[in-house]
Amino acid sequence: MNQNHFYVTTPIYYVNDKPHIGHAYTTILADVLARYYRSLNVPTFFLTGTDEHGQKVQKAAEARRMAPQAHCDETVVRFQELWRKLGITNDKFIRTTDAAHKAVVQEVLQDLYDRGEIYKAEYTGWYCVGDERFFTEKDLVDGKCPECGREVTRIVESNYFFRMSKYQQWLIDYIETHPDFIQPAFRANETLGFLRKELSDLCISRPKSRLSWGIELPFDRDYVCYVWFDALLNYVSAVGYRRDPAMFEKWWPASYHLIGKDILTTHSVYWPTMLKAMDLPLPRTIFAHGWWLTGNTKMSKSLGNVVNPMEMVEKYGVDAFRYFLLAEMAPGQDASFTEEAFIARYNSDLANDLGNLLSRVLKLTLRHLQGVIPPAGPLQEEDRELLQTVSAAVDAMEQALHAMKCDQGLAAVLNAVRAGNRYLEKTAPWTLAKRGDTERLQTVLHTAAEALRQIAILLLPVMPGKMTALGEALGFGAEEFAAQRIAELRQGGDFVSGRTMRDTDGLFPRIQTEEKTQKPASSTPAPAPAPKPKTVLPGVADLITIDDFFKTQLRTAEILAAEKIDGADKLLKLKIRMGDEERQLVAGIARYYAPEAVIGKHIVVVANLKPAKIRGIESQGMLLAAKIGQDLKLITVDGEIASGASVG
Repeated sequence: MNQNHFYVTTPIYYVNDKPHIGHAYTTILADVLARYYRSLNVPTFFLTGTDEHGQKVQKAAEARRMAPQAHCDETVVRFQELWRKLGITNDKFIRTTDAAHKAVVQEVLQDLYDRGEIYKAEYTGWYCVGDERFFTEKDLVDGKCPECGREVTRIVESNYFFRMSKYQQWLIDYIETHPDFIQPAFRANETLGFLRKELSDLCISRPKSRLSWGIELPFDRDYVCYVWFDALLNYVSAVGYRRDPAMFEKWWPASYHLIGKDILTTHSVYWPTMLKAMDLPLPRTIFAHGWWLTGNTKMSKSLGNVVNPMEMVEKYGVDAFRYFLLAEMAPGQDASFTEEAFIARYNSDLANDLGNLLSRVLKLTLRHLQGVIPPAGPLQEEDRELLQTVSAAVDAMEQALHAMKCDQGLAAVLNAVRAGNRYLEKTAPWTLAKRGDTERLQTVLHTAAEALRQIAILLLPVMPGKMTALGEALGFGAEEFAAQRIAELRQGGDFVSGRTMRDTDGLFPRIQTEEKTQKPASSTPAPAPAPKPKTVLPGVADLITIDDFFKTQLRTAEILAAEKIDGADKLLKLKIRMGDEERQLVAGIARYYAPEAVIGKHIVVVANLKPAKIRGIESQGMLLAAKIGQDLKLITVDGEIASGASVG
């Protein structure tokens, strides 16, 4: 990517209804990218806004018995308020009813008309109000709109057309020779598939007799501009096109147009052909992300399963909501949103991992060093290993940004967080304090604090509020820490020695969920079957067949959290990750392992064991351990291997 500038845009959102999670995700993704590039000291411009013309907006206004402009002025506030609530740092919020934008649209229309790129003709076709687009007979799917599946209306009328078909082969060649232009790559293939069929010219007008709410054509006052032709031009009008040449030269072409996959054709076919006709360079990348689903179902107002982002923010906090959206969705793929998934990731990543790491470092420093972070002494292998893991996360995050894989970058940072927790288990600073090894204790707590500082800076663009609070806990001023830059993480230096840590009530309080109630047992249980005779050999346990063995599914798992169970001195409640799944186990290891000593360990579990209630707590599997006499050791994995791997 050209590092001279970073210009990112969201789609401009229709003001016919309140914003939903899809709007929130695209805008948060753009905001996180903008914050990261600013943190890399790259000049950045972030544009978002609202699309305020067209038939859907006119109909929404009519339903409310309001003038369209008054409807827009009232509805746009919902987006602006939500963006403030979500901490969005856009440099400009454009409205297509802005006078400056309307003037640019009319100038572009007049220029294209004067050069013969726009002509008038009679048109017969099928019109979808929802998408505000015409389709030919062959485009329809079962007689309905091929994009949204709604009913279409047959319309015959005179209109103005943009000679889009003129650029069909040029666009095919451009896409095939510019692999970064449409991302992910399979979306480029979708566009190429669309372009392999005959491309029609684009109807860019609507007669006022049918639609009055739009930008008037400068060469025919009986027509208004098609909403999509108007809306797409916001990307250039917002950065000075035809008004401020220096500004436009600085920011255009855009680095990323972030869009939902449902508006791919308009952005990957209409927009580039418009730019070609205007003799402007194309944006570097049009990136189409997936949809948020509820289970396997697309969110829909008609189904009543749309997530209201404002409600989630009010319930769980803006930073946790931002983190979940970025960590849960692989950009380009669909993702499922459920409150259960949100709570599971929050408790695992934020409460158990990051919050736990800060809490341990904070409490140990306050208890044994009067809260002052000491300078480090000579580093040992485990100290260097932790700092190298954090440094690798810095590299991984930057690479993930350039590849538009924010979820993978966040996974690398969380790996560094878990490495921090494992580091504390390995170095055992509480033991160092007990035996009076102050020099080593100081080095360990300094190293852990420095790791936390770098982790917080990496996560600052995603969770600006919470990470600023983490910086304050490390002894930084709020403004001082909010100004920290990722670009400076590779410069080295001592940034934490001498700072006084500040106690906190808990960065991410664990979200408590109600335990599922146990089904009542039958009053007349079936008698147990008589035991079968056992085959035994001297010195060998009961023999089984290979088929019996393969009934047991053994998997690797990582322990994410551990806590003692009240009233049960032998039991620990464990939260484990097994591949993409999280589970809860109850294990009788409390006499051999402290809770903090098992976090981060990679163990082996029986994955297909029927869940059982132990002391009223459901255990979804069983870990493996070896015991000789009074000594018990967990069966752990030798070397690095992903959780969820098959054993056997």
